[in-house]
Order: sequence, then C-alpha cells, then structure tokens
Amino acid sequence: MSTGFKATRGGVSVHLDAGEVSILRSLAGQILGLVEPGSTGDDPLERALGIGSPIAPTDPVLARLFPSAYGEDEAASEEFRRYTEATLRDAKRADATTLLETAAPGRLELTAEQGQAWLRAINDVRLALGVRLEVTEEIHEEIAVMSEDDPRYPAFVTYDWLTYLQDTLVRALW
Repeated sequence: MSTGFKATRGGVSVHLDAGEVSILRSLAGQILGLVEPGSTGDDPLERALGIGSPIAPTDPVLARLFPSAYGEDEAASEEFRRYTEATLRDAKRADATTLLETAAPGRLELTAEQGQAWLRAINDVRLALGVRLEVTEEIHEEIAVMSEDDPRYPAFVTYDWLTYLQDTLVRALW
C-alpha cells in the first residue's frame, strides 16, 4: 500500500504497487473516455479555433467536470462554455495522459510539472467517482459502518485512497 507522495529536490516521489498502478491507470483511462473532444459548430472557423457547443452536459459526471460558470445566468454560462470547454477538455486529457504515461509500479519520481498533472488527474477521477457514488461529507462514517460484502465497498475505499493520495500530493508539492 502506498505511503503517499513525498517532496523531492525536483518534484515528488511515491511508491505504488502493481495493483495501485492498475487502478490509477484504469480510472485515468475512463476519464480520457469521458472528456473526449466535445462537439464543435458547423462553421469551419469555429472548428479551427476550438469553439464548441454552448450546451451544458446532461451527464452528471460531465456536469461536475465542466460546471456552468455563472450559476443561474444561463446565457452567460453558455457563452463562457462555448469559448472555454474545448480547452478544458484538452487540458483534462493531457493530465490523464501524463498519469497514464508515467504511472509504474515501484518508486516513481515525478517532476513538479508531472506532479501538478497528476494532482489535476486525480482530482478529476475523484470528482467523477464521487458523483457516481453520490459521496457526501459523511463518507468516512459510511465506510466505517459499511460491510466489506457491500458491492459499493471497493469503490468507496478506492475513493478514500484517492483522497489520501491527493492530500499527500498537495502537501508534497507545496
């Protein structure tokens, strides 16, 4: 089991076993599938500039990963989404790809930049998993009383482990 991230001279390090790497790679791969390029308009200039659809996602996970910028102001949110979502999707794909390309069993050394990408990728995974599991602030209490036979138990423990990794990574980077 990972002891979490530690600061190094050039970035951060962590020791991960093969099972942990497999879980991280699987979840990051799922994020890649979720944040594939969004739809762009029919206008060739808009496509070239990466201007996308102003429509908010209906999938709750995507709505969490790409929230409306202006809450109740739908017109402003649509305009903002139209000009920013394609870039946000690209960034999320780049972060997940960095995790996929650098995750390996054993002692792993990451540059500060790679550590930042891992931090954002782990955050995206936690957001997606949290939405699917309907995680609340009482997650630790839920896990404490949840039977290991509960089919949700592995996913809740994974969420908790990701929270731990994220926390140690934040501390190691700052």
